[in-house]
Amino acid sequence: MEAIMEAPPLSPAVARPAHVPEDRVVDFDIYAPPNGRENFHLAWKALKDSGVPELVWTPRNGGHWMATTGRLISHIFADYKRFSSRVLFVPKENGEHHQLPPSTIDPPTHRPYRALITNGLSPRGVAAIEDRIRTMAASLIEDLRPNGRCNFTTDYAEQLPVRIFMNMVDLPMEDAPKIKYWVDQTTRPDGTMNYADAIAALVSYMAPWTEARRGGLGTDLITGIVNGKVGDRALTPKEAAELCAQVLVGGVDTVVNMLSFIMLHFATHPESARELVETPELIGIAVEELLRRFPIISDGREIAGDMEFEGVAMKAGEMIVLPTVLHGLDENENPDPLTVSFHRSTANHSTFGNGAHKCPGAHLARVEIRITLEEWFKRIPVFSVDPAAQITFSCGVVGCVDRLPLIWDPATTSDAA
Repeated sequence: MEAIMEAPPLSPAVARPAHVPEDRVVDFDIYAPPNGRENFHLAWKALKDSGVPELVWTPRNGGHWMATTGRLISHIFADYKRFSSRVLFVPKENGEHHQLPPSTIDPPTHRPYRALITNGLSPRGVAAIEDRIRTMAASLIEDLRPNGRCNFTTDYAEQLPVRIFMNMVDLPMEDAPKIKYWVDQTTRPDGTMNYADAIAALVSYMAPWTEARRGGLGTDLITGIVNGKVGDRALTPKEAAELCAQVLVGGVDTVVNMLSFIMLHFATHPESARELVETPELIGIAVEELLRRFPIISDGREIAGDMEFEGVAMKAGEMIVLPTVLHGLDENENPDPLTVSFHRSTANHSTFGNGAHKCPGAHLARVEIRITLEEWFKRIPVFSVDPAAQITFSCGVVGCVDRLPLIWDPATTSDAA
């Protein structure tokens, strides 16, 4: 049995500002929640179950506010006038280095930048590559099927979304590992690279690619972005490199980690897997329920001005964190929230955010998850976690399953030909 890794150290605590009521203070490090290594989602659920208010303040990571209910999380995501996207991460000194459009620009200025990205990620654009996604997924699963085992995180989850993305942006697949490393240092830093250098590396990597495609006729996402316009003008070289760097951040991390959480669920809940194997028409509905149950992102927002909000004084420049986990697991939004049910009338969540900055890649993510489930269950209907493995999690702006060793009997599989 593998030993559980030690919990990461807590960030230093700062003093409570005078305007923060004592009864709103909760000592909680979003990057090192208690027992987060053992169960990422239950660690967050335990915070809410402890009876904390809907809006709390923690002295960790520079000191920041935190919303703890679906109602507030959804509302604040949409309220860009009072809660700015200028800084997205805590501690704030790190978040200020992430100045990549359009994610850190508020409406209406952000709209033309966002449009350059969403044009290539629209339902119509994704539909055009769905057959390609399915072929990639089927090929990866078929390669794994006869082996009777895999580390799902590295053998599939880090393969499919990244291959799809690198194909969409027409970048060399051999560059994917270093891109993933830089992105990881912005979402789950391991101390080998500071935040500012990771962002700089992504922008520097993209700069020659964006300039080389200026004026080009390619159909890839980067060419489409670089040759688009903001109003009546072309993008500057700096804007083009930063905008495409933001695309990299969104393209090689989130779905990778979401897939591992989803497959961990099926590996430990065979009744859920059996339901989709026997009733594959439920898979589309299942995707939304799985997105609700396994959110992984904790975004931040900057308070735009001094104000009274939800009974407390907030000061301009302070940060608030919006843990999407706590929306999907809010009993007032989703009864019996820990249970995965493919028969809910609604699945309320903020897994892709809300409002003007809702994730532009949400449709692509849904398609990747749906196709993965369709193709996996056709071939490997029965599987489980390797009993010799100890599953651990890492927490950060994006949570993840560290390793997911799965096993199955090849005799129970099918080549789905």
